[in-house]
Amino acid sequence: MTTKRITVRIPLLFGDQTEIVADVSPAERGELERHPASVIAASVAVSVSDLPNVRLTADIGDDHSLYDWQLT
Repeated sequence: MTTKRITVRIPLLFGDQTEIVADVSPAERGELERHPASVIAASVAVSVSDLPNVRLTADIGDDHSLYDWQLT
């Protein structure tokens, strides 16, 4: 298994979910993804309300899931 790390940005919260976008040029971006805000906030030790506009890195799993969140 090869681990790939990606840099992402959280543009906004949507209820109890964060919207995640790859931190690349708009032409390179895929679709927005949603992830549980509480899981990400706990991983990086910030409050959920502080997540919008945060840049993070995450590992990409074999199933394309994101995990091991870290602040950049």
